Amino acid sequence: MYDYIKGLFSYKNADTKSFFVTIEACGIGYMLEIMQRDFALLNEENTEVRMYTVLIHKEDKMSLCGFLKREDRDMFNVLTSVSGVGSKMALALLNSFQVSNLVGFVLDENHKALTNAKGVGQKLAQKIILELKGKLNSYKDSSIRTQINVPKIFNEQNVEDAQMVLVSLGYDNSEINSALESALKSLDASSSAEEILKKSLQILSV
Repeated sequence: MYDYIKGLFSYKNADTKSFFVTIEACGIGYMLEIMQRDFALLNEENTEVRMYTVLIHKEDKMSLCGFLKREDRDMFNVLTSVSGVGSKMALALLNSFQVSNLVGFVLDENHKALTNAKGVGQKLAQKIILELKGKLNSYKDSSIRTQINVPKIFNEQNVEDAQMVLVSLGYDNSEINSALESALKSLDASSSAEEILKKSLQILSV
């Protein structure tokens, strides 16, 4: 329903479990639940800010989650597609890890690393990796992949893994194509899928 809200950062507040920010746009104050990491970055009130949003619709209430970076919002949507992962858990994971690190854990099947996030036990970590790995594999077999010119010095599998993650995050073919080609120009041949993804996300976030 909402892609992002652009307006003035009015104020922020927190309780023992959650962090919130209010953004005023067109005379309306939108209260968004955010990550602690983004909460710490918002300091100067009455400055313009853009928050990428997700509308959470439950039986008893509706709420908004907000993110300063689009890739965090998109990864939030991917994480909450895993059964057993709600908005609180997804925020905790994103607060603990950068998107590229999270994807790296999934690609490497490193469930132990995921348990470093608050509230994530061994069983849930294994479930997250199993379901997300399955989603990435389904994208790998999909015809929606975009074709890019990969310099021969790069490991094509690493580039393809990064490409599939970007597809799963909801970026369109032209964005993926442009970001990957730009990323490869600034990386060396030994770059891992995680490093290629991280650089591509940095380019997409500009």
